Amino acid sequence: MNPFKKSFTSFPVARHHLIIYIEVVILTFLLVSLFFISPGGRFSFPVVNQEGKASSSEAKKYVKWVDFNVTARAMQEAFRYDVNTCQSQVHLNWVDLLAYLGARYGGDFSRYSSKDLDSIAEQLLSGKTMEELTGKMKYYTYYREAYGAVLDGLVGQYEIQIPSANAPLYATPDLLPDGSVNPDKVWVTKYGLKGFSPIAKGFPYNDFDDFGTARSYGFKRQHLGHDMMGQVGTPVIAVESGYVEAIGWNQYGGWRLGIRSFDGKRYYYYAHLRKNYPYHKSLKQGGIVNAGDVIGYMGRTGYSRTENTNNINQPHLHFGLQLIFDESQKEGNNEIWVDCYELTKFLSMNRSETVKNQETKEYSRVYNMKDPGIPDNFVAPPPPLEEEQ
Repeated sequence: MNPFKKSFTSFPVARHHLIIYIEVVILTFLLVSLFFISPGGRFSFPVVNQEGKASSSEAKKYVKWVDFNVTARAMQEAFRYDVNTCQSQVHLNWVDLLAYLGARYGGDFSRYSSKDLDSIAEQLLSGKTMEELTGKMKYYTYYREAYGAVLDGLVGQYEIQIPSANAPLYATPDLLPDGSVNPDKVWVTKYGLKGFSPIAKGFPYNDFDDFGTARSYGFKRQHLGHDMMGQVGTPVIAVESGYVEAIGWNQYGGWRLGIRSFDGKRYYYYAHLRKNYPYHKSLKQGGIVNAGDVIGYMGRTGYSRTENTNNINQPHLHFGLQLIFDESQKEGNNEIWVDCYELTKFLSMNRSETVKNQETKEYSRVYNMKDPGIPDNFVAPPPPLEEEQ
């Protein structure tokens, strides 16, 4: 008699446990093989349809999660390298520099040192390429795509008006509607920060890093934005050029705006806008906004299904930034919202100056801008069905 067979028949409970154990091991192996692991340690299942097959969106490879922890200081110092070398033989891209540091630090910018940035910049300026320096960095490509999704639209070349008193020799005259030369303003071409703070110049606000704090209205959830406390009526500014994807009432955000970047990767969310007059009169669904434009006014609407309700105690702008690598991430459990606290500190270097029309009480920007990032003959896609927090 086979001793192994005897032991199985003599101890049926043990055999049953062993079979369960084997099934659990096999199932665990299959589940682990389905996981996608990002550098930040996040996991995600492939999306499957009713037939048990991977969906077409999942068949494409795209970033599933981003923890954006780059400090304002790191952004400022990398930005300076970019601007200072924009006309040099070797032009240092600030996002490339930050992605290198992100890969080196594992995304933890509490470790940031200016010496590390200076070191990589000096090597690039001496003739080495980023491909050579990152060849053995497993996650550089990930950080370049992740940080690029946040930052790529904020720096570049653009045209903007400046006071005539500050006009350089190469300035272009600004023409008034009747064809005459504007004595107060001229146009210049610049390279630099073309993204703006969401709060207009000269208007006070205070803030702290509140990303991820608890919220309870409607359901328990995390705060997926950045609150900037100020006064009702403070002009709210478009951070980046884009088109109006969402406008109107939302029970969580009150009167709110959703502006999408033209590359489709960034969705800027501005919420709790002013009661009765939340938006600039020029705004409409699908319309184009220029970085630095006045788009609305700070208020305290929201937390109600009834439109035009003030249910927020402290007037503030809820400013959110959602990253979209695939349209399946726009709504639902796969949304990627990033912490904007350090980003708004960086953008405070560039605040749009505004003026109030005393008759209409409407604010508008003082110095207009021409952004080459706005596509010619742009037609906005139809608005999605969405319900932001």
